[in-house]
Formats: sequence, C-alpha cells, structure tokens
Amino acid sequence: MIIFVLSMATKHFSMKSIIITLLLISSFAFSQTESYTFPRIKSSITLPISISVDEINNLINNSVKGVLYEDKSFTDNNNDQFKTKVEKDGHIKLTSIKDNRFLIEVPLKIWAEKGYGAMGKYVYNDTNFKITMKFITSVDLKNNWTLDTKTKTYGFEWGVKPVLDYGSVKIPIASLIESTLIEQQQKFTAVIDDKIKESFDLKPYLLLVWNQFNAPLNISPEFKTWLKLTPQTVYMSPIKIYADFIKGTVSLDLYSETFIAQIPTNSVPLQTFPNFILKETIPSDFNLKTTASISFIEATNLAKAQFLNKEFVLTSEKNKVKITDIKVYSEKQQIVIEAQTTGEVTGTSIIKGIPVYDAVNHKIGLSEIDFKLKTKNLFQKAVATLFEGKIKRMIGEEYGIPMQEIEISSKQSLEDSFNKEYYPGIFLKGNVLELKPSEILLFDNYLTVVIDTKANLQMNVSGLNF
Repeated sequence: MIIFVLSMATKHFSMKSIIITLLLISSFAFSQTESYTFPRIKSSITLPISISVDEINNLINNSVKGVLYEDKSFTDNNNDQFKTKVEKDGHIKLTSIKDNRFLIEVPLKIWAEKGYGAMGKYVYNDTNFKITMKFITSVDLKNNWTLDTKTKTYGFEWGVKPVLDYGSVKIPIASLIESTLIEQQQKFTAVIDDKIKESFDLKPYLLLVWNQFNAPLNISPEFKTWLKLTPQTVYMSPIKIYADFIKGTVSLDLYSETFIAQIPTNSVPLQTFPNFILKETIPSDFNLKTTASISFIEATNLAKAQFLNKEFVLTSEKNKVKITDIKVYSEKQQIVIEAQTTGEVTGTSIIKGIPVYDAVNHKIGLSEIDFKLKTKNLFQKAVATLFEGKIKRMIGEEYGIPMQEIEISSKQSLEDSFNKEYYPGIFLKGNVLELKPSEILLFDNYLTVVIDTKANLQMNVSGLNF
C-alpha cells in the first residue's frame, strides 16, 4: 500500500491533495481490515570492506610490547659469561609489498654485558645498541572472519655493531648476539601470528552491524514504508593488500520484503555471523529488490478522485456524459476499470489493460487497452465509436498510480541508512545509483510493484580495539 501524507496547512485542496488524502485513509483502513502476504523477493547486497594497513600496524604494536627476550645469567649456555636484554624500541613499521604480503620492521634496543678473563677471574663491561629485526608476513582471511598470517624471518639491519671496550682489549659481540637473535626471531614469528589471530576478529563487528541492519528499516517515514531483509548465504572475495588498505568484498544473498502501513516483526537476531563461501569475483554494485503493494481499494479511490462526477461533451453541450461511479480490480493479469455513466450514454464501460510502469511520468498506467460497453441505450454506431474513443482516452490513458514521490523518499531513506557509523570504528558509506519499478504483479486484492534498487556500499574499519 502506498501512503501519501497530506499537509493540512491549506484550506483549498488541489486534485493532488485529494488523491493523497484518499490514499492515506484507504490504505490505513486496508491495513487494518485485510491481511495478506507480501511477496518475498530474492535479492543481494554487496559490501566491499576496507581495513586500513595502519589498523593492522596498530594491532601488531599493541600486541608486541616491552621486553622480548632476556638472558639474566652469566653461567648458562656453557658458561658464556654473557647477559642480554632485548626490548622493543619505538614503533613497529608495516609496509605493503607484492603478493599480498607485509614487510614488518621491528626496532630493538639491546643491552648486553660480557665477562672477559679466565680461571674464574673476569672483568665485566656492558653496552647498549640498536638493531632492526625484519619479517615477511603473508595475509589471508579465513572463512570464519579471522585474519590468518604466516610470518617468516627476513634478517637484521644493524646500525653500528656492538663492541665491548675493556681499554686495551675490544671484543666485538655481534656474532654472540646474532646467534641469540636468530633463535629468538624464529620464535617471534609464531608470536606475531598468534597475537594477530587471537586479537583480530571481524565476526563480532559484522554481527553487530548485521543485527542492526536486520531490524526493519523505515525507508520512508512519510509513506510508512519498512524494508525487511533476511540473509541466506554469505560470500567473500579473496582479500588483497594495497599500499594503505586491505580490501575484500562481502556479498549477501537475502530475501527482501517491503511493508507499508504495518511494521513487520523483527527477524530473530543472529547469535553468530555465518562463515563465508569463497567467491573469486564479486561486482561492486548490487541490485536490491523491494516491493510496494497498492490495494484495489486505494486504486478505486484514486480513480474516483480523478473521474467521479466528471462530465464530457459527446456530440453537443446538451448531450453530455457523466461518470457516476467507478471501481478498479484485477482480472486474469489485467487491471479492470469499470465506470458507470449517465446522460447520452447510460451504462457500464469496462476498460481493461496490462499494468505498466511509465518511466517518463513516474506512474503505473495501462497498455494494450481493451474496451467493452454494457448499455440498454440504442444509439448510432458513430456515437458509440465517439464515446468509446473519449472514455478510453480519458480513463484508460489518463488514469495512473503516481510513484515519483515514493521513489524519491525511498531513495533518500535508503541512503540515510547506508551512510552512518553503526559502531565506533565501523563506517558504512553508500549510494543509491538508480531506483525504479521493474515489474508489476497482480493479486486478488492488490497489485505489487517490484522495485529495483541499484546501489553500492563500502564498509571502512578504523579505530577498532581488537
């Protein structure tokens, strides 16, 4: 049911105001007195997801802190007379490289102390120096929405190699430290992978966004129109790493339903976001199909507002025809407009046609119009032909159900729903590229317009506390 809202500020009603009022009253009454099922239309939504490389960088920096390795004993490791402490020194740097990989550079501050001597007599000296430890990490997204990384070592970068100064004796200790660092670096790869795996999980955030989206969307408050989406299957394209972002695309197969003048019940909230099915390519734009239903009570009231008590000249000013009643209904996939007339032609005119959407005038009209007259009047064939031509043109061609206002309102409301922060750090941005009726379905009590909405969406993840 399409509901138009009337501004009551004016005392003089235009034809448009009368139409709006009738639609408002009749559609409300229809929704209260008749129950029917709206068609469920299979649709899809495509949602490209963009995660900043800085987000992953912050995740690694937050996961890797403080002392990474410490040897507190001079006598371990075959009495090596060596102590050391390795600490993170500054911000870990993450750089995108080819083949969906990152170069991770970990700056380290190292303190080392070495004993020099023999026979249990040692002189100790210590030093501080810095080194950058490097790793290569490949990235993938598992179908349970966790980020999976495989990290390998990529060597060191020394500033100045460390030397212990005992005056006359100077002992380079880079080789001692390197052997320890190589061992620790191998272990550190698992630390990086485990920390990212346990810390980075998109599923709770996707679930939160979806359950908010899963509630009926009031896509047109003015026309009391709600959109209900029910997900079926989730797909995901392989993620790709760019200079500043990790990107992938989610696609949802779903059913969409439109409810007008009645608020649909909420779908049962998902308890966990479903795993995805990998799909190599997913287009960026999607076509969301919704429906708007118009009862034939409304259609009849609209026709009455347009034509009831309207007179037209047939052969002369003295010989007029007046429309005294009119109704609209469906019959065998056609819309039937039945008009009662008095005057020069008294009888029932039956105008049938196939409903079509007029994109130029943004209305539902009739095509392939057929005419039949039931009358007891006997009049000349020429008069009958004239009457048929005039009433077909006046009713069959002029009658229409306006759609433009609901199209504009629905587009704006969808874009409002598409562009918002659903959770701190989860931003949706989208555009409705095109919104137009594409199909008209006829039922006993109402007609349903299938509306195709071509749109695109983008989800940006930034500032989340994983």
